[in-house]
Amino acid sequence: AQAVLTQGWFFGGQALLRSIALLATLDRSAMASVGSKTQLLNVLGDVKARVQDKLGIVDFPMPQFILVGKQSVGKSRLIEALAGETFNFISGTLGSRRPTVLEFRNISSARSSRWFVRDRKTNQWQEHPIEQVMLLVGAAHEELGESVSPEPIYVRIESPSCVDMQIVDLPGFRDFAVDSSKQHLADKITDLVKAFMKDKHNVILCVEQAADAATMSTLQRCRQIDPKFQRTILIRNKLDKFYHDLTAENVGRWVDGYGDLPEFLPRFSLTLPWWQEGTTVPKSFPELRDDMNAEDLRQMQAKGLNPKYMQTIGFGNFTSYMERKIEQMFVDSISPVLSKLHDLKQAAERRHKDLETEFSDTDPHRILSTTRDCGVSFAAAITHVMEGVPDLKPVMSLEHELQEFHSYHQTMGSPNFSLLPSEEFGTLNDYVDYLRNEIQLATFDVEVNGGAQFRRLMTEVEIFLRFSEIAVE
Repeated sequence: AQAVLTQGWFFGGQALLRSIALLATLDRSAMASVGSKTQLLNVLGDVKARVQDKLGIVDFPMPQFILVGKQSVGKSRLIEALAGETFNFISGTLGSRRPTVLEFRNISSARSSRWFVRDRKTNQWQEHPIEQVMLLVGAAHEELGESVSPEPIYVRIESPSCVDMQIVDLPGFRDFAVDSSKQHLADKITDLVKAFMKDKHNVILCVEQAADAATMSTLQRCRQIDPKFQRTILIRNKLDKFYHDLTAENVGRWVDGYGDLPEFLPRFSLTLPWWQEGTTVPKSFPELRDDMNAEDLRQMQAKGLNPKYMQTIGFGNFTSYMERKIEQMFVDSISPVLSKLHDLKQAAERRHKDLETEFSDTDPHRILSTTRDCGVSFAAAITHVMEGVPDLKPVMSLEHELQEFHSYHQTMGSPNFSLLPSEEFGTLNDYVDYLRNEIQLATFDVEVNGGAQFRRLMTEVEIFLRFSEIAVE
């Protein structure tokens, strides 16, 4: 109990207090600078690590972005664009089977990127070379076999080329399975992703190819869970494939989804970095990302796209929107998060107090002393019990006791023994007169209980059995 007090709930209370202090350090004005955005995301991550992971709390009002989409729609390339460099998580032939929480931190003063993985046992960040990070992430997926898990693996990237953002990359929906086992895995992945999508605190980043809105299957899944698209942001990838199909007459209607996309649905159309397969990257990945963004803007401006729609074009506009969205979500969540933290703090303090009381009550010396006091009290009380207490109800005379005894067995129809000691007694009244007048049994008419009643009963039983002995002889 003492170990639980000092290391368990007590630590939980301290974690809550520290989380509250971290949240209180930021205000709306402080979020304006780039450095504060990094600080903001660090606070978010720290609160989640200290509260959600340490105390095992699931229903916690902490906003986060989740990335959903089918396999091969460009989710991985979008993550690379956010990180500002190429990499490939090795998740085996079965693909990803658990969430990957990716924390991007823009460190403008850094000369190169640094990669960290949070240890799942200690919850401490550990820096690794990027090759080792890929292996650790892959091992976390491979250990699941043909199963899935909602337990995420956490990866942090600090780089001068990445975007300040934090997202949860979920396994991709699988529309095709070669056999029943792969179909079973696909079904479990669908259930896992839908569980994240149903969480009202998660904002859904829905990645689709920039095609006809009516064929966007992932967006339809989002519509089923979020009918009014209050938590959904659509990302239409591979815009460059439609450069030649778009004209001044249709570009506005295309961006608008030809009426198939709700007006209130936030949506972005963009081209992510790509190059011919089998060739090397023609320039640095951040430069290629910026070139694709500039080309998207140039092409759409050249086709006369309305300025209000231009804000939905390109990777740059997407990341700017996401940074503003993070700030808005954080500001909106401060009140419920603090309220939840205060509730958890009070619950931890109550539990701490209960454990202190329990520890005090279970002290061995106190238990020994209490046991001895109970023994002394029982020894003092047994004398009164065995002697009987005249003023304590219920009490009864022997005549009343015999009448109750006979009435009970007559009602039950007990055939196994005689209710009277001898045939000389015709009725119970004859036997009662015998005990009162001839034997003159002591305390016959006295109403007693306890030990006195028991001793009187033994005397009457002895008289009853003497008649049985006479009958045998």
